[in-house]
Formats: sequence, C-alpha cells, structure tokens
Amino acid sequence: TTRPSSDSDPSPTVQSLEDNPDGGCHIYRNGYYESGIAVVEGILEVNIIQMTSIQMTESQAENSLVDFVVTCQGSLPTDVCTVVSDPTCQVSKSVVCNPIVVTDECLLTIRRAFEEPGTYCINITLGDDTSQALASALISVNGGEST
Repeated sequence: TTRPSSDSDPSPTVQSLEDNPDGGCHIYRNGYYESGIAVVEGILEVNIIQMTSIQMTESQAENSLVDFVVTCQGSLPTDVCTVVSDPTCQVSKSVVCNPIVVTDECLLTIRRAFEEPGTYCINITLGDDTSQALASALISVNGGEST
C-alpha cells in the first residue's frame, strides 16, 4: 500500500503488506538489503590505424585479403568481431568472431578475406567480459588491392 506522508514532503511512504488467505492476517516485511558494486575500466577506445592489402599470386586471387592493424585503450580484449557490410553500413554481408590473446599492449592485426571487389563498411568490435568498443572504416577492395 502507499500512503502520503504526514509532513509537508509530498513523496509517498511505501509499506509492504500481504493478505494471508488462511486467517485474514497481514504479513509485514522489513529489513536491510546489501549489494556490492565493482567498477571496472573496460575497453575505452578502438582505432584502426592501418589497412594493408596482402599481395597474392594469380592462382590465389579468388579472395582479396586485407590486414587491419588495430589499437585500443583501457582493459585488454579477449575477443574480436568483424562485421563486413555494404557501403552504407546498413546491410551485413558477413560476421566473423574470434577469441584473441593480448598480453600487455593492445596492438593486434586482424586478417579478413573479401570475395569480390567493391566498397565495404568494416566494423571491428573488441570485447572482454565487461565491455565492448567499436571502430568503423570504409574500404575499397579492387581485386587484390585495397585503398
């Protein structure tokens, strides 16, 4: 039930009341509740600092490979996901997620394959148990070369 307080404070006072169907008795519940909160830093920022096309021989040219060099700040990530979308970043074409091991500095290289030439939106997400951070870029893949 809720009843207004008797002083000039307009906020209601809340009291827990339950009916007991066996005898018409009321059960009042009072007590203290305690909870712990742990504050963690999390992954604060992700940056794609370099995109490099991997040169392949003519017989290997079915897929274009691109290396993305990524840095981050904050806690160290435990997994990476790459979403390849159309140039507007609206229609997803592929999603690849992998666990990673980063020991002391957040600098990693992610290699992804592109089946055909074109312009793509790349979203790279680094995550750990408590946080995620995202970096995006547009890339043009031209049959084994990227810009």
